[in-house]
Amino acid sequence: MHHLFKDYGLVIKVKKGSSIFREGERAEHIFFIEQGAVQISKEAEHGKELTLRICGPHALIGESAMFCKTSYHSTSAKALEDVQLLTLHTDTLELLLSENPPLMLEYIKWLQTENLKHQSRLRDLMLNGKKGALFSTLIRLANTYGEFRSENEVFINFSLTNTDIANLCATSREMINRMLNDLKNHHILTFDKGYITINNLQFLKDEIACENCPLSICRID
Repeated sequence: MHHLFKDYGLVIKVKKGSSIFREGERAEHIFFIEQGAVQISKEAEHGKELTLRICGPHALIGESAMFCKTSYHSTSAKALEDVQLLTLHTDTLELLLSENPPLMLEYIKWLQTENLKHQSRLRDLMLNGKKGALFSTLIRLANTYGEFRSENEVFINFSLTNTDIANLCATSREMINRMLNDLKNHHILTFDKGYITINNLQFLKDEIACENCPLSICRID
């Protein structure tokens, strides 16, 4: 997909903290992330923000408007870092894919993988309670942004506040604070200036009866 955006798209740069698109705005463009990180979120009840994804380079965002004539974005996207994007109008990308069956097949495979990722996250959030939501989120962060120091120890190379983690887990910051402190006290996690190191990844997996899904599915992006 990258070469389509490279050949036909426009480059845009977005500063850290700025909006790329907002929930409810007209959805007319698809974005390919070249550099940086983007938060995809949805406004829940009483204005609470639920983070659905944290996307890095080579991710597509705004894709929900493809082939279904959806007029408005169902989520919001915000730059977590300075971001460079390639953007294509939905009509242009739909035409390019329609004229190139191999690329269309590649897009369908990518879309299926995205659906499986969303289904697995919903499963964990609904079936495993708040603790399971946190543990599965930490595992997904490790699979997406982790630098493994050993089989069981992994440094998550992405800075997150407790509020960020709470939004990923669909729960309160206070509850996340308590659970993270408990993991820290039991030496499962360590923290350093917003960065988390998981000292015992297998403990987290055992606690939620991890099914060891493929790494392409068990991700946060």
